[in-house]
Amino acid sequence: MIPAAFTYRRVSSVDEALAAVAEHGDDAKLLAGGQSLLPLMKLRFAVPEVVVDIAPLDELRYVRAEGGEIVIGALTRHHDLHHDPVLAEHAPVLARVAASVGDQQIRHRGTIGGSLVHADPAADLPAAILALDGVLVARGPAGERRIRAAEFFQGPFETPLAAEELLTEVRVPVQDGTGWGFEKFTRRALDWAIVGVVVAGGAVSLINMGGTPLRASATEAALAAGASAAEAAALAAEGTSPADEAHATAEYRQHLARVLTERALVAAGR
Repeated sequence: MIPAAFTYRRVSSVDEALAAVAEHGDDAKLLAGGQSLLPLMKLRFAVPEVVVDIAPLDELRYVRAEGGEIVIGALTRHHDLHHDPVLAEHAPVLARVAASVGDQQIRHRGTIGGSLVHADPAADLPAAILALDGVLVARGPAGERRIRAAEFFQGPFETPLAAEELLTEVRVPVQDGTGWGFEKFTRRALDWAIVGVVVAGGAVSLINMGGTPLRASATEAALAAGASAAEAAALAAEGTSPADEAHATAEYRQHLARVLTERALVAAGR
C-alpha cells in the first residue's frame, strides 16, 4: 500500500516541533521511529496532511539517574534502553522488556515515547511503565504536565495527549534491590504478545488482556496478604477482558495470564 499524499516537515528542536503541531493540529502527526505510524499510513488508517519528523531531536534521547528516579528521553530507542548501564543497574526489568520488542530493525528505530503514545494494548513497554508506576511528561502550549501511567492509557490507541502536545520524557522510580520478572508468549519472536506479564516488586502488569495494559490487582492484593506465587497467580485473570479471536481465545489468554504470572513471580523471588 502507498500512503496518501502528505507534507513532510523535519524539525530541529522541541520548540519547533511544538510550533508545527500547534499550527496544524489534528492534521499533523509526529514521526519518531516510524514503527507504528508508517504502517498505519500505508494502510490509510492514518491520513495526516503533515508529518512532523522529530527523529533528529537528540535532546530527547537520554537515560539518567536523578534523585530517586530514572529519567528517560522520549526518543530513546529500544536498543539503547536494552544496553543502557543506568537501566541495567537501577531498572533492569525495563531494559529486559525493551530487548524483547520486535526484531533488531525495530529496536534500532523504535522509541519508548512512540510505543507509549501509540498505546497498543499488546505492546510490551506500556505494561512495563505501568508496573513501574511511571510518570509521563508532556509539553504543550500551556507548558509541561505530568501524567501517571495509570491514567495515561485510556483505551486501545487512546491517551490523554492533545494534538498540540509532545511526550518529552518518562520517569520511573529507582528499582534497586527490587525483584522483577518478565514473561510473554508469542507465535513468533517478533510478534505482538498473545499475553505478557511484567512484575516489579509487588506490582504485576498484564499485556494484551484488555483494551489497555492492566494491573493484576487481585494478584497484587494476594501478594500483599502473604499469598504464594501460585496462589496469587491463580487470580491474575480476574477483572480482565481479553480478545477472543483467531490467534487465541479469551479463555486461553486467561489461562496464559495465570501461567505466565506465576513464572514471572517466581523469577522475581516472590
